[in-house]
Amino acid sequence: MNRHSIDIQKVETEWKSRGFHGGVWIDPPGQVWEDYVHDVDELVMLVEGDVEVELLGSTHRLRPGEELFIPAHTAHTVRNVGSGRSRWLYAYRRE
Repeated sequence: MNRHSIDIQKVETEWKSRGFHGGVWIDPPGQVWEDYVHDVDELVMLVEGDVEVELLGSTHRLRPGEELFIPAHTAHTVRNVGSGRSRWLYAYRRE
């Protein structure tokens, strides 16, 4: 997986211009964040690893650099389904 193809600073700057603020998250193999609900919209983007997000009845297997929008008040589950760590960007809309 080519982690050099994603310019994290560029993504964060672009997301901030859209009103989103967040950071980088790292999960160990097997980590599951189940049925999370936030009061604000969220964006996630895989940097490295193997992650899937369950959202609105669908499972999304993220590819590095792919942005996923999670609407406010929507239950979602994030799983590191790979054998190594996963690293992904997350950001919440701040009004």
